Amino acid sequence: MTQLTPLWFIVGPTAAGKSAAAMTLAEQIGAEIISADAVQVYRGLDIGSAKPTVEEQERVPHHLIDIADPSETMDAARWRESAVEAIVSITERGRVPLVVGGTGLYVRALVFGLMEVPEISEAIRAQVRGRIEELGPEALHAELALHDPSAANRIAPRDRQRIGRALEVYLQTGRPLSAWQEEHEFAEPRYDARVVGLWPDKELLNRRIEKRASQMVQAGWVAEVRSLMQRGISPTSPGLSALGYREVVAHVQHKLPGSMLAERVAAGHRRYAKRQLTWFRGQTSRDHELLHLDPTGEDLDAQLLRWAQAR
Repeated sequence: MTQLTPLWFIVGPTAAGKSAAAMTLAEQIGAEIISADAVQVYRGLDIGSAKPTVEEQERVPHHLIDIADPSETMDAARWRESAVEAIVSITERGRVPLVVGGTGLYVRALVFGLMEVPEISEAIRAQVRGRIEELGPEALHAELALHDPSAANRIAPRDRQRIGRALEVYLQTGRPLSAWQEEHEFAEPRYDARVVGLWPDKELLNRRIEKRASQMVQAGWVAEVRSLMQRGISPTSPGLSALGYREVVAHVQHKLPGSMLAERVAAGHRRYAKRQLTWFRGQTSRDHELLHLDPTGEDLDAQLLRWAQAR
């Protein structure tokens, strides 16, 4: 049996403290960070994605940040291709690739590859895109629930990109996306995934999310989004449809009062964190030897170092 290349992952919900922990570990073991974050890939989406600062990127090299325009669709296939290239480059330079983030689909795609689904015709893509624009994502989410309740249960009602993808697959193939995904569950791993999950206490996590949302608004998030829209980025583009950004867009369009913005963002992130915890606890516990760590522990850095050096 071919020995798989080891690959280290730090995963967990939003605001769990992944980035800070990964920075410290990376400096200790000579690692470079591969961001598994579906929003940090977009140029200009800095504040709302908690993107590492220029100083942090100078301390530790980061990959898969600022690789797409907000108007572009960044799917798991494109992300995985870029991640594999980064892993090869990092390894060839004698460094350690460390994958860090909360986008579970990206993590699974990297480890197991992607399921093979027939190509979606441009006619179906245009039809689904047009209906999402006309009726709104919530209406299409309700339609998806009729055809693929399993997928609808996992996808947020306002997630335009994932709702559209699931409907496209159903319309093109006549089979639910979840059925294709279930077949792919038996795929062989491409890497020896070594995964640590940072799971804060629920109440603490919610307080962190609320504090982060307020800080992002105070840091100029509204001005960031307004600038992007003034540059011609559509408010319904993939980037500005991302979690948190769509709420800021609503505020810029005078559809959401500023007094409600931080709480509305926090509410969305709380729901997202719940889905992340469900995903990672299920996927990583079943597929890998998941190490669960409390990110508030005083010896977190030492625990992570022991984990990284253990195998």
